Amino acid sequence: MKPVRLALAGVGISLIASFSDAAEGGRISLDSVGYLPARPKKATLVGAAGPFSVVRLRDRTVVFASTAAGPITDRDTGDQFLIADFSALSEPGEYALSADGVSGQSRFDIRADVYVEPFQLVTRAMYLWRCGMAVEGEHQGVRFGHGACHRDDALLDHVGGRPGRRPSVGGWHDAGDYNKYVVNAGAAAGVMFRAWEDFGDRIQRAPLDLPEAGGKLPEFLAELKWEIDWLLTMQADDGAVWHKVSTLEFGPFVMPERENLPRYFAPWSSAATADFVALTAMAARCFAPFDGRYAGECLQAARTSYAFLEQRPRNHPPDLRAFNTGGYDSPDADDRLWAAAELWESTGENEFLTAFESRLSADFPTPNNRDRANGPITVDADWDWSNLRNLGLLTYLNSKRSGRDPALVDGVRSGLLAAAEGIVSTAAEHPYGRPLGDRYYWGCNGTVARQTLVLQAAYRLTSEQRYRDAALDAIHHLFGRNGYGRCFVTGLGANPPLHPHDRRSGADGLAPPWPGYLVGGPHPHADSWQDDQDDYRTNEVAINWNAALIYALAGFLDD
Repeated sequence: MKPVRLALAGVGISLIASFSDAAEGGRISLDSVGYLPARPKKATLVGAAGPFSVVRLRDRTVVFASTAAGPITDRDTGDQFLIADFSALSEPGEYALSADGVSGQSRFDIRADVYVEPFQLVTRAMYLWRCGMAVEGEHQGVRFGHGACHRDDALLDHVGGRPGRRPSVGGWHDAGDYNKYVVNAGAAAGVMFRAWEDFGDRIQRAPLDLPEAGGKLPEFLAELKWEIDWLLTMQADDGAVWHKVSTLEFGPFVMPERENLPRYFAPWSSAATADFVALTAMAARCFAPFDGRYAGECLQAARTSYAFLEQRPRNHPPDLRAFNTGGYDSPDADDRLWAAAELWESTGENEFLTAFESRLSADFPTPNNRDRANGPITVDADWDWSNLRNLGLLTYLNSKRSGRDPALVDGVRSGLLAAAEGIVSTAAEHPYGRPLGDRYYWGCNGTVARQTLVLQAAYRLTSEQRYRDAALDAIHHLFGRNGYGRCFVTGLGANPPLHPHDRRSGADGLAPPWPGYLVGGPHPHADSWQDDQDDYRTNEVAINWNAALIYALAGFLDD
């Protein structure tokens, strides 16, 4: 396998020095990866005076100078900050921004392809998460890899009392641990399928150098197939889908091939079963142009589990009493809605459309006392694995199929635009352009990236550039325009995390962590993130967060 070599090492090293120097007299927070030529470019200055300038590094010429706006008080931290706007600078090149009162400079690039290499890095990180096979890659001159792992998945003791083992090899390790969870697979793979459907042409122009490169599947879909293949092993004979494959307790910080604790199927849940339906239905239509046989297998699996759920309409949580690992358990109304939407989009069959629209009207009323004709249907600006209804709503709204209820379509459209406007306003008011505002919780960095699904959908409806600009605000924030002045992705940009809660990074004996992983972010306050391996609350990595960043970057692979 050929490793990926991303040309980011020099930028990362010089930026670390700049931010270390800047901390003594103030801080410049900007997207340390870079900016698109024709798009807004802002930095947040703390402890600085108003004047700032931008130097072109090729010839050390000052190419832009202005005065930052402010001062304004950061409600999260109480800091006084200024906003440096250098959007008028559009010539491609390498630059550094400096400000009065801040020692040192902060470097960045301006290029039309500035997010291609980050997209490759973050997407390839999914390959490095593969369970059941040896993986290998190289980044900034360091080789990463592990041997084939967890080839004995999984034991049947907790699913009906049957002894023995059933093959369930493959899929992605979920997070900083090595377990595999169906519901979070829904949050991750569902967003990645959405990226393929929204930006597939762009994605195909960004090679990933996976083992499957050159095969009949595009590489991006080949990576998704690795996860779908595992999900198909989670379906019981009657159509129920087991909730997870897991050890009973979280394993130690060892490489995955050295984790030898017994791993078990966990009992079925209706949320996992519905998410399985949605994912296999999406897989059926995305794989159909490339592998009709596999697409048919996925669609039949979706139908089987959907029929199982139809016979069991009540929420069925998993019995996890034997397990002290991640739960990923929540009520299933959102998951069932999503399942119906994807089966309808993949088949065109009225049964699934009727189920979706009935459920949308009954389970998710509008704010106006269930009167869908008089108000928008709520589209969430803040969402994650526990509420995947947005994925179903976007599929319904984006569909080119006939037969939809016009009132419901209008309600979803209105709700989407309302959510997008709220995100735009929040990003504009936040000192670091954070589209999630002052909400900080476990995995909130993933939500910041995931908000771009709503923004890009609003842009497709209206062609209003402010929605895409807010989507860029999300990327800028994660890549360094934040209260730490650090990129939140390992191996990328300025002063990235060095000690994520990730067993591979903590066990392989290498100084740098495994590259391309978005850490969870501050929780419960803006100033509570720390780059500490033991702080899983703020510094863990997870497939649903990376998938959201993959979507965010896919929207700007060429601009």
